[in-house]
Amino acid sequence: MSPHTLSSGVAVDPYAERLFNARTIVISGGIDQDVAERVTTQLIAMTAESNDPITIYINSQGGHVEAGDTIHDMIGYVDAPVRMVGTGWVASAGALIYVSVPREQRYCLPNTRFLLHQPAGGAGGTASDIAIEAREILKMRERLNKIMAKATGQPLERIEEDTNRNFWLEAEAAIAYGLAGKIIRSPKEIV
Repeated sequence: MSPHTLSSGVAVDPYAERLFNARTIVISGGIDQDVAERVTTQLIAMTAESNDPITIYINSQGGHVEAGDTIHDMIGYVDAPVRMVGTGWVASAGALIYVSVPREQRYCLPNTRFLLHQPAGGAGGTASDIAIEAREILKMRERLNKIMAKATGQPLERIEEDTNRNFWLEAEAAIAYGLAGKIIRSPKEIV
């Protein structure tokens, strides 16, 4: 389908329009400020339309933590209930977004893989600036671990140990861990 043009001359993407009408958001790829802006805009617009449930499909290697924070917080902020479907891989900041809904609203497809790990930094500059960045990364790690502990029901100490290095989970293991709620094979299974 090619975009059609409104009388105002603005091009409309027919796929985006259909997804909006279906109350569906797709997050695919790296998480950055552009993705955070797009998802936030969609959430606010859909909620302004109605409080019917919104379904988010996520397949992401992660990315910028603060962009992930924005999406995570906005999902909890809007009035409409949100359901999350993991597909492909859900990693890092993608996992932060994934756990923004209650466990019973966290679905995944059978071959979804999850990756939890500690945040990484790319600090440079003076020794003082590097020390500041290191302190901020440690605070970020502590905050993210608390979010994951609350979302999974795992003790904070276990989350800290597991996320010290890359911690991979297949779909079944993610359910046992408390990260995912249910493996689905059809949209009809989303309730």
